[in-house]
Amino acid sequence: MNKPEIAPIDHADITQRIVEQLPGAEVDVEGEDCNATVTVISDRFEGLASVKRQQMVLAGFADVLASGRLHALSVKPYTLAEWNERHTNLVQISL
Repeated sequence: MNKPEIAPIDHADITQRIVEQLPGAEVDVEGEDCNATVTVISDRFEGLASVKRQQMVLAGFADVLASGRLHALSVKPYTLAEWNERHTNLVQISL
């Protein structure tokens, strides 16, 4: 007997879960199906080690990781100042 297919979590649901954990966070989700990478920008990360930041984000995903709707979630957490510092030399082109 085949198991029913489990629909993977979508980008909007991933974003919503993160914003519920970290109100005001900016979130970018990349990836397909059950594997995603999220870039999260929030000043709530200020003073926290990278592992603690990742734990804050992952706290909202225990159910979907356990169910198989999400197999892997890579987290890239930044404060706004860290994000801006990393991107000061980027040039934006407007068309």
